[in-house]
Amino acid sequence: MWNSSDILETIRMIQDEHLDIRTITMGISLLDCSDGDSEVSCRKMYEKICRKAGDLVKTGEQIESTYGIPIINKRVSVTPIAMLAGASGGDPVAYARTLDRAAAEIGVNFIGGYSALVHKGFSAGDRELIESIPEALAETELVCSSVNVGSTKAGINMDAVALMGRIIRQTAERTQDRQCIGAAKLVVFCNAPEDNPFMAGAFHGPGEPDAVVNVGVSGPGVVRAALAKAGDRLDLTEVAELIKKTAFKITRMGQLVGVEASRRLGVPFDIVDLSLAPTPAVGDSVAHILEEIGVAKTGGYGTTAALALLNDAVKKGGVMASSSVGGLSGAFIPVSEDAGMIEAVQEGALTLEKLEAMTAVCSVGLDMIVIPGGTPVDVIAGLIADEAAIGMVNNKTTAVRVIPAIGYKAGDMLEFGGLFGSGPVMPINQTPAKRLITRGGRIPAPIISLRN
Repeated sequence: MWNSSDILETIRMIQDEHLDIRTITMGISLLDCSDGDSEVSCRKMYEKICRKAGDLVKTGEQIESTYGIPIINKRVSVTPIAMLAGASGGDPVAYARTLDRAAAEIGVNFIGGYSALVHKGFSAGDRELIESIPEALAETELVCSSVNVGSTKAGINMDAVALMGRIIRQTAERTQDRQCIGAAKLVVFCNAPEDNPFMAGAFHGPGEPDAVVNVGVSGPGVVRAALAKAGDRLDLTEVAELIKKTAFKITRMGQLVGVEASRRLGVPFDIVDLSLAPTPAVGDSVAHILEEIGVAKTGGYGTTAALALLNDAVKKGGVMASSSVGGLSGAFIPVSEDAGMIEAVQEGALTLEKLEAMTAVCSVGLDMIVIPGGTPVDVIAGLIADEAAIGMVNNKTTAVRVIPAIGYKAGDMLEFGGLFGSGPVMPINQTPAKRLITRGGRIPAPIISLRN
């Protein structure tokens, strides 16, 4: 039951504190679209996406109108396309064009799933799809891509890591005339979840049902506002309790939207991803939450501890508010999408090394970080390897989404616009990683993987 104070509080959160549903994402299995003829497979893909998700945007808008809850993005995720390319053959870029055309037809913001899962090695279609990513992301507007190179169970595929260092660089080069935006739509994962609704890493895992609705919530502004009102009178135990209570309210709204979208679309409701996803808007920053907790400036000593408290409290509060929590679920720390992170980088408080340390305790990883355009591919690969190792050993999802800013140097800015925001080019340690990366092979799974 809702009482008048709950309703008024939610209205205030929406109007003044940037509370919104960040995304409704429909996951669609395309396994039944495979065919010996790749053109037939692409036609089946297009038809199924349009059939299943044709009413997704309209439904989201209807829910917004009915409940007054902003739903910022409507998205689709699909079966990793490398699986279809392996079964049906043909040029992988043709599948990307089909995805882009279907996404434009149904009016969604993005479509994810131009993906490959290669944490234990390459199977049919995987390498071909990965090699095609630069061309695919340069030729499409709405397609997002991801590659899973490691897991706690499998270890890290270092051949894939080496390959992705080159692919990220080439993707940035192919979209140099558009602020290297292609690399902003490409994520390299360790322990990628199959039900993630957030782009650019969303794909519909092979263990998922035929079609589902996933919801991603937001709300950094709400958490920051609650802490600001409490001031310094709370100790850290009480701070954690306040964050838990606030996360419960945020996630409860996501549960409501997910159930309602499921009913209207006629597909099962799968999960709420209860991540705190920031935006470039002032007041909607994870960095500013950390500073309300007590860190003088994000990146200073104490930042990782404050982030650990925040991430844990968000999960504990949110998990009680939903019938099914999944996806990434935690606190995101993208640089270009977070006004407070950008400030901290520009003031010199936040470095790439500190961001890497922070990823050990939060979701998801090194996200939306702009690096100098001249960064060698082996250094990018080394960065991916380090982040994958954090995920593998800690049995958590980690990821790398870096944008080599071709033609730019440290201290310059890239302007992406929209939710991508603007990214300061961060200096990166240029010590070569070539000898390690060119060894190839696989870093074995850690001993904690032997749990059976």
